[in-house]
Amino acid sequence: MTMISYPPKPSPGDRIAVISPGAGLPGLFPRPHELGLERLRKDFELEPVEYPATRKMGSTPQERAADIHAAFADPDIGAVIASIGGDDQITVLPYLDRELIRANPKPFFGMSDNTNLLMFLRNTGIVGYHGATVMTALGRPVAMDQLTAESLRAALFTSGEYELKSPELWNDINRDWADPATFDAEPEMRPSDGWTWVNADEVVEGRSWGGCLEILGWMLMADREIARDLSEYDGGVLLLETSEEMPSGEEVFRTMRNMGERGLLQRFSALLMGRAKTWSFERPNSPEEAARYAAEQREAVLRAMRAYAPDTMIVFDVDYGHTDPQLVIPYGGIVRVDGLARRITVTY
Repeated sequence: MTMISYPPKPSPGDRIAVISPGAGLPGLFPRPHELGLERLRKDFELEPVEYPATRKMGSTPQERAADIHAAFADPDIGAVIASIGGDDQITVLPYLDRELIRANPKPFFGMSDNTNLLMFLRNTGIVGYHGATVMTALGRPVAMDQLTAESLRAALFTSGEYELKSPELWNDINRDWADPATFDAEPEMRPSDGWTWVNADEVVEGRSWGGCLEILGWMLMADREIARDLSEYDGGVLLLETSEEMPSGEEVFRTMRNMGERGLLQRFSALLMGRAKTWSFERPNSPEEAARYAAEQREAVLRAMRAYAPDTMIVFDVDYGHTDPQLVIPYGGIVRVDGLARRITVTY
């Protein structure tokens, strides 16, 4: 059983490493990246430190691993945050020095393709933080969403319990980062129906595991960072959310079915299913199409869970994935899901 602990927290005035373990998109779209760095300085009073591959598209896995090592090994760095995700971070994992990172634990913030590094850290015994990349959450036009900012601040600087809040408004429609006009107005938000609870007749508390469903599927295929002894996950809280690639309901079901066949779905006492992203530049869905897509995904999740873990508590549309706002969830940390009171509390 892996012993997992929370790393020391930074303080205002500390330096925070900014790295691109996935894609060096700050090199293509500097505007949201620079905006995110400015907010780290002004709003969070942290001094961002970039590494050689942060703005380099096409950097090698070895270059990105070197940045990760440098960020964790530097005693003057208080935390590490990803600029954004990507699609090949799995190729970085073989080059990581687990003992170096274990000897220098730091809070790491990232999501999407950063599921790879979050899982690596969990298996190294370090709690990470799912959410709040520089270009998306911190680089949001005009202002950060208030719930995102509050959650990130608590995760960065405080220890102890923090109750996640369901937002009144949300958004998943992006504007072009290459267009300066994108940053003249906040994203257009729409009303939220809140979270939907299934089998909500108990209180569950356990360590979280999971992440972006597509990345999890790749890691399962490559057999990377999945515990040999699945009892490692017993009683935990499963996190699943989908990306802007918007996998079909059938693909979601098949990935979860394979998790069930491997014996994973049955291990967890609760599932937090992230609010589905229903719009992309490639698939600019109408509101009606978006609603159909979200309903299709929900039914796929329910179909898989009915087959493999029918009694597991599920909370749908939790706002921690590829939508806005983006709540931060400790990865490998403690999450309490209170179905009776309809509350989700994390320990930062």
